[in-house]
Amino acid sequence: MGKIIAIANQKGGVGKTTTAMNLAASLAVLEFKTLVIDADPQANTTSGLGHDPKEIDTSIYECMVDGTDVKEIIRKTSIDHLELVPSHIDLVGAEVEMINMDNREEKMKEVIAPLKDLYDFIIIDCSPSLGLITINALTAANSVIIPVQCEYFALEGLGKLLNTIKIIQTRLNPDLEIEGILLTMYDVRLRLSNQVVEEVRLHFKSMVFNTIIPRNVRLSESPSFGLPVIAFDAEGKGSIAYLNLAGEIAQKNGLQQMNN
Repeated sequence: MGKIIAIANQKGGVGKTTTAMNLAASLAVLEFKTLVIDADPQANTTSGLGHDPKEIDTSIYECMVDGTDVKEIIRKTSIDHLELVPSHIDLVGAEVEMINMDNREEKMKEVIAPLKDLYDFIIIDCSPSLGLITINALTAANSVIIPVQCEYFALEGLGKLLNTIKIIQTRLNPDLEIEGILLTMYDVRLRLSNQVVEEVRLHFKSMVFNTIIPRNVRLSESPSFGLPVIAFDAEGKGSIAYLNLAGEIAQKNGLQQMNN
């Protein structure tokens, strides 16, 4: 049975989408069968993996609101072993349409249920909010990765997210765990970046991944080509960092990297 990992932080610009698409691609390169679910109305993961959201007729929105079979909308990507459930701007309206539904917090869990035995990992890219769609993702997930940028105000809002996770653990998903806190946008030249790393490690200790994601031009450029960074600059610092993160997660979950 595959592990479902949500990438969540209500703070924007922390590297959620970058992490979702590049972690998923790196797991796939290690030959784990991986699915990435774009649960953000901005649909950046969808476009970053080579699919134009304007040409998406059926997305995760239709699955959650209309009951469309998710298996019918899965898209291939340029990476072997990596597939995509796309998003669309229509997802913005899903929260309003779901408000009167029974078990509205569990719609994504119901959508994903038939897929769990088909993949080693299912990665969910959440929107920068703590709204109903993100709550759905956390209710469906086995664990959550929290990206934290190595910049000023890095810990701002983190307490609110952790409190939301506790509420979901209590009321909706008692098995939800924190997979880890991921430090992103690290610049070795900046004293501030190093201070943030020290502060986060001091506060959260073993919850913080050993891997740190650097600020990297290739990481920023690759989505505009519809590619994860490993297909754009395989030997660059960004690619190596996400491969290291994928290996760390595989090891943490007791899985053997398939190509080793």
